[in-house]
Amino acid sequence: MDLRLLASFLAVVEEGHFARAAARLFLSPPAVTQHVRRLESDLGTRLLHRNPVSPTPAGERLAGHARTLLAAANAALDDVAEAARATPATERPLRVGIMGHGSAELTPASVNAFRRARPHVPVELRQLDFTEHVSALVEDRVDVAFVRPTPADERITADAMTTEQRIVAVPESSPLADARDTGALLADIADLPFFTVPGHTPRTFTDYLYFDCAARRRSPHVALTPQEVLTGVVTGRAAGSGLKSFARYYAWPGAVFVPVLDAPHESSYLAVRARDRNPEVQIFRALALALAREMGPRISA
Repeated sequence: MDLRLLASFLAVVEEGHFARAAARLFLSPPAVTQHVRRLESDLGTRLLHRNPVSPTPAGERLAGHARTLLAAANAALDDVAEAARATPATERPLRVGIMGHGSAELTPASVNAFRRARPHVPVELRQLDFTEHVSALVEDRVDVAFVRPTPADERITADAMTTEQRIVAVPESSPLADARDTGALLADIADLPFFTVPGHTPRTFTDYLYFDCAARRRSPHVALTPQEVLTGVVTGRAAGSGLKSFARYYAWPGAVFVPVLDAPHESSYLAVRARDRNPEVQIFRALALALAREMGPRISA
């Protein structure tokens, strides 16, 4: 696929006007029009309505892919330019932080896609606890991080990977365990003894854990990792919360996972430093976004 055609098409979509798109790309309007027509001919479908200019359903889908492809291409060009300027040196590893199970199946898929695309770049996986929702990136301990929810910090940029139903984890002895198939309401979980997190845990993360304080009670049991949460659950000392995929990754005997029917769905995110120009970070982000568009709906379902 010719990236020049994609660039012209995306400019028209974003500008909503052929002439403005041409000015943005320093091309003539007829050239941009020809690029769009060639792309429509190659794909065998109409991509843009002309009067007024707006994308067709096929054009909407292509626009998302075009952004990912162009971002990956630009990252590749930046990387090659940097390699041409640099003296030979040991490759710095890409440090991938993962909170809990990250973005479910998207996490290993993204890591493996990056390893295939950049086989010479070492990849280090680092497990993050609940207090490192923001600090691991800000303190330069990781380069990218799979976290939830999105960090409320201007120093960080985050892309949604999956969007899932919320669940609570309770012991088999809990009266709420009978609702594992039918689900429960926020009012039903309000008095569960949810585990406690340290005081320096970011507020956005505690709001997520406690359903914006709809879950009122706190157990004296402190947890920093999913393993500690499940230990508290199966020993009857605390309850936990998470996304629906949590149940697939932490199916501990004695722990029951109950859907919370009226809780808003929440997303997992890939977070990076807002001004990080490391081309490896840009490539990883572009690959993860492409996979999220492909795999995300299946995981969310």
